[in-house]
Amino acid sequence: MRGPDEWDGRERSGGPGERPRIPSPRPAAEDHGPLPDLPPVPHRGLGPVPAPAPPHHAPAEYESDDDPVIGDDTGPRHPPPAAPSHKVLKSLLGAWALSACSSEETTAVEAHLTDCATCAEEALRLRDAVGLLHPADSLDLDPLLRSRVLEGCLGRRPPRIPVPEWATPFDAEAAKLDALLRDMGESEWRAPVRLRWFDGREPVERDTTVAGVIGHLMAVDGMVATSLGLPDPLGPAAPEHPGPRRRTEAYWRTLGEEPDPRAPHDPWREQSQALIRTASFAGGGVAELSVPYGKFDLALRDAFLDRAFETWVHAGDIADAVDYPYKPPAAGHLHLLVDLAARLLPTTLAQRRRDGLAAPPQQLVAAGAPGRSLHLEVEGSGGGDWYIALDSPAAVGSPECTVAHLALDSDEFCQLAAGHISPEETAAGQTGEREAIREVLFATAALSRL
Repeated sequence: MRGPDEWDGRERSGGPGERPRIPSPRPAAEDHGPLPDLPPVPHRGLGPVPAPAPPHHAPAEYESDDDPVIGDDTGPRHPPPAAPSHKVLKSLLGAWALSACSSEETTAVEAHLTDCATCAEEALRLRDAVGLLHPADSLDLDPLLRSRVLEGCLGRRPPRIPVPEWATPFDAEAAKLDALLRDMGESEWRAPVRLRWFDGREPVERDTTVAGVIGHLMAVDGMVATSLGLPDPLGPAAPEHPGPRRRTEAYWRTLGEEPDPRAPHDPWREQSQALIRTASFAGGGVAELSVPYGKFDLALRDAFLDRAFETWVHAGDIADAVDYPYKPPAAGHLHLLVDLAARLLPTTLAQRRRDGLAAPPQQLVAAGAPGRSLHLEVEGSGGGDWYIALDSPAAVGSPECTVAHLALDSDEFCQLAAGHISPEETAAGQTGEREAIREVLFATAALSRL
């Protein structure tokens, strides 16, 4: 038995009877052939290129567990690219301001701007100039563009069958509303809309949707359509006694619980176009045709202006509900709408007296004679001056018989006539008889209805 430090002479020795202290050296890997990762020696002779040496496989005992060496100093060196010169970077400032540089160019330019005050100032000026080249203009078309285009076309070639002047506001407002509806998605058709009007005593509200508003317009436009011999959009559901409110409620009852929100759009648009087409072909002979509005009648020419006013007002209600900008009618059209409201005020005053909502007349005069009057001054686009007969609808308003003066902005006057603001809250210039001014303000609000 030998101990761990004893040697029996059979191990590899350095000499007879001598115990080796250091293991024998391992043979070098090069002794078995060239290393695998060495590049081949270029052939310099004139003879054929020798075949490459077979791949070398070192014995497993000579394999190394070390990670391969990367980026050592034995390989060829590639110096980093030189930074662009000041002249090159300065020439890129314009493209940089327009965001037209590549990512590498942008990085180089911005790094240069931190060190070069001259280029930094120039870059700031260029960025400001780019802001002037790209103003934040709205992509929505001007609502008056259609009118201007048609006016230019008609100036070159008058229409063979012109649209009557009293029908042009309705034509324009229907086209504007149609453009708004075409720009809306299905969810916006279901947006809640609050209809407001004044019932003679106090403000009234009714909640519906965009689809409900278009159905309301179509139902009331149907009264004008039937007067012209066109089909009634309500069909068998039309009430026996005509009137805007009865017809609207009759249409709403036909919608059902889950109506298609876009369903009223096409019928309303087709009916609007048929109204304009029929009135144009009929000519001026139908201007005085009577259109029943329930408690009163309107001549066809005034009925078209009434439908233009209500189309504009309810288009504004829809635009507010879906947060969409909407402009008022053109000045010439707005003047016709304000004129209609002013001409209806004497009749409305008389109706309020019959209903016990206004004081009795102070001075009766013969039909066609001048009587007590209020000077109504509507300022702004579409405005003008009107003299409103106070005591009798058959009397004639006269400057000589003026007892009060009322001044309103055109937009405020229209909002009052639409029932969107209260008579007590109207900001108006007032001089003269307070009672006469109050009666006219309430009569203007009473022009509104569902």
